[in-house]
Amino acid sequence: MRVSIVIPVYNSEESLPLLVSRIGELLKPQYEAMELLLVNDGSSDRSWEVITRLGASADWVRGVNLMRNYGQHNALLCGIRAASYEIIVTMDDDLQNPPEEVPRLIGKLEGGWDVVYGTPERESHGFYRDLASRFTKLALRAAMGIETARYVSAFRAFRTYLRDGFADYRSPYVSIDVLLTWATTRFAAVPVRNDPRTIGTSNYTFRKLAVHALNMMTGLSTLPLQLASLVGFASTLFGMAVLVYVIGRYLIQGNSVPGFPFLASVIAMFSGAQLFAIGIIGEYLARMHFRMMERPSYTVHSTTAGDAG
Repeated sequence: MRVSIVIPVYNSEESLPLLVSRIGELLKPQYEAMELLLVNDGSSDRSWEVITRLGASADWVRGVNLMRNYGQHNALLCGIRAASYEIIVTMDDDLQNPPEEVPRLIGKLEGGWDVVYGTPERESHGFYRDLASRFTKLALRAAMGIETARYVSAFRAFRTYLRDGFADYRSPYVSIDVLLTWATTRFAAVPVRNDPRTIGTSNYTFRKLAVHALNMMTGLSTLPLQLASLVGFASTLFGMAVLVYVIGRYLIQGNSVPGFPFLASVIAMFSGAQLFAIGIIGEYLARMHFRMMERPSYTVHSTTAGDAG
């Protein structure tokens, strides 16, 4: 079996040597051939210099340097398209995804599945980060339309031919997990160990995860539009109920509903519903605008000369 491991790199100059060493010692002897693709996503530290040095000392390590920071999923897409072998494994660069768990993912993959996620047995993030992660998974479930979305993680293994399902995808908004659903419905998950981070700090914040979830929902799903329609329908029903109440009061008591506050409240509610729907439509129009501009998902600045092996 031949395996390509894709790792997006961002400000990880300290953890990269240890990560590559562990992968080389634990995984490379187990497979017929293996390559490690390190995609530098516009790091502000010396990550690219470290990648270049690692690639020069090990021909199975390849580096890709992006022009700027595009985001984790954009960097993953770049590495996935550059992979050479029939199985792709993606993992983080912070050593929280233990290389020892990779054979478990690939073993599950051999059971007939196309995509296997390594779901952490225990999350080790703070309250707000965990809350944002749950919100992101809810957005993924809406965009992916599959139950396995609740088990999604950055630690995944899948068959390389799945990338043909999104070979022509061009957009600055990328979600690898959603793109994989364009090619298959055979998803599975296995519980894996999740080590605490000992080097550096996480680059994901509550805000970044929330923005990522919003981009997924508006860029790769119609759920917000359906929600806007639901709000509009509910507002219409409420308006009809108010009309029936006003007419009924007039017919029964002979007078109309008094007071400016009542009328102002109804107008404010309907105006809010309209602005909510217009805002959602505006988000979709903005994404259509960016796609018409044909902004690329990423742009490669340079690569190392490593060979797959």
